[in-house]
Amino acid sequence: MPLSPPAPREALHTRVITITGYQRADGMFDLEAALTDTKTYSFPNENRGTIEAGEPLHGMFLRLTVDAAMRIHKAEAATDYAPYAVCPAAAPNFARLEGLTIGRGFIKAANQAVGGPVGCTHLRELLQQMATTAFQTIKPARAKQELDRERAKPAGDALDARISRHFGGGEAIVDTCLAYARDGAIVRQRWPHLHTGR
Repeated sequence: MPLSPPAPREALHTRVITITGYQRADGMFDLEAALTDTKTYSFPNENRGTIEAGEPLHGMFLRLTVDAAMRIHKAEAATDYAPYAVCPAAAPNFARLEGLTIGRGFIKAANQAVGGPVGCTHLRELLQQMATTAFQTIKPARAKQELDRERAKPAGDALDARISRHFGGGEAIVDTCLAYARDGAIVRQRWPHLHTGR
């Protein structure tokens, strides 16, 4: 269902974020993000002269290479477009993420590593979504690989149940969102022992 019709308006700014999870031939995983900000109008910029309508104000990239346990082995950032000439100098500092593990406390640890004047606000903003993408990439891939090794058909609930186990089972999933509400139909079907509704 779409949103309700908007009031009359004019587009001014667009941010596009794309994040893709890859499995590498060596068994590692790459999480690759791109962020682009554009305006619908041209405006002067002290460092770049004029930033034309549709030209990126921000154009930034971040790649995290992680293992199956979601430990970061390599972190690489690049800034192709920024409002200030100094901005690209923050990109190499994102290598400080290497050694961190995506999971509980990751965002706090990442902010300590690349927060404030050593980092870039926009690249840092990508980390939360990249962490979610890591879970959505790695846990299902591992579950599917297990089923493939067992020569089981990964249809329907078999794959979903295996993915759930990789996320820590029902105890870790219940009440994390509306779909997994403790009193809801999905919990009643998938984890009846955790269901509290009628």
